[in-house]
Parts: sequence; structure tokens; C-alpha cells
Amino acid sequence: MKEMTLMQHFGELRRRILWVLLFFVAALCFGWCISPFLQTFLTEPLLNIWKEGELLYSNLSDGLMIRFSLSVLFALVVIIPIVLWHIWAFVAPGLRKNEKKLIWPILVMSPILFALGAAFAFYLLLPFVFKFFIDLNQTSPVPAVMLPIAKDYLGFAIGMLKVFGVAFQLPLVLVLLNRIGVLSKYRAVKLRRYAIVFIVIIAAVLTPPDVVSQIILALPMWALFEISLLFMKDDKNI
Repeated sequence: MKEMTLMQHFGELRRRILWVLLFFVAALCFGWCISPFLQTFLTEPLLNIWKEGELLYSNLSDGLMIRFSLSVLFALVVIIPIVLWHIWAFVAPGLRKNEKKLIWPILVMSPILFALGAAFAFYLLLPFVFKFFIDLNQTSPVPAVMLPIAKDYLGFAIGMLKVFGVAFQLPLVLVLLNRIGVLSKYRAVKLRRYAIVFIVIIAAVLTPPDVVSQIILALPMWALFEISLLFMKDDKNI
């Protein structure tokens, strides 16, 4: 393969950035069109439990800001695989064969694990969390009207999806550390008890203050830790 000059590399990088920006603008426009559906979809975990519930728009601009935020979020989700592919296409020619074998699975599995984590939070965690808050508020000792602000609700729900998506990257981190020679399987097994304590602490910090939510996050992270061990090389010298 013919080597490229520095200016040719910059030219290719600029071309790929322009393609990503073009896809982002297209996804943003499409996201604007489907943002009402996205808002309905993201609100389902709450309204499925709280049938008579309503969300509050506290400012005249709330509708516009929510629609724009959901459009940007949709565009970012859409272009993540595109960005990863362009990064791979840009750096792959300069990588060794063993480096390609290491990076390619990470680029493929990272979005998949993020989606699995977000789905886990959406279908399992959020219903438990919302039921806990609704039951707690409805048993208030003083008369109370519950009208969650729409922006706050969507910010909380999307934040939880992000937390679980990032948490589900744990196997990739552990396997990567193993393959680059930082963490052996033997040492990871020896540190299992500390890893479990760390997972419990992370779950307590990232989830709402109820035991059920913390368990729902801690258990899959523990399972992911154990699954990671299956893909790690056992080298006591690391």
C-alpha cells in the first residue's frame, strides 16, 4: 500500500469529518420529525405505572427545548456507529495485524453493549424507580399534587439510560486491560471481592436512593465482571 503524505492524511481526515457532520445534520432533521414519538416512548415507563399522570411544562419554551434536545440526542445516537466506522477506516491502514484484532471487536461491541445497558434500564430499572417514587409521594402525610416537570423527567430518564449504557462497557474495559498486559485473569480473580464492593458502591452512587434500584444495577455489573473473566488470558506475570 502506498504511504500517504501528512497533507493527504489531513485531507482524508477533513473528508471524514465532513461526512460525519453531514450525517449528523440529516439525523438531526429526521430526529426533529420523530421527536414527538421519542418523547412518548421515553415517557411510557412512567405513564404505564401512573395511568392518570401528567407532566408539567413550566415555561412557554419547554416544548421547543424538549423537541430540540431529543433531536440532538437521536442524531448523536445515530452517528456513533458512523463515527466509530470512520475512526476505524482512518487508523486501520496504520495498525498491525494484532492491533486490528484487538480494536475491531471493541468498536463493534461497544455500541451493542451500550444499547443493551440502556434497554436494561428502560425496561427493568425505570419502572421500579418510578413506582417507588409514586408510591412514596402518594403516601405523603400532607395533601400533595404530583406534577413532574417534563424537562426534569426526560433529563432523569435519559441520564439513567446513559449510566447503564456506560456501565455495560465494563467487559470491554477489563478485556482491553488484559490484552494490553495490564491486568491478568489471575489477578482479576484475586481481586473479585474488591471488585464486588466497588460495583456495589458505584450502584449506590449512580442510582436513586432505594435498594431495589441499586441491586438492579449491581447484579448485571457483577455478571458482566464474571463474563469478562471468560475472555481474559491467564498470565500470572502481568
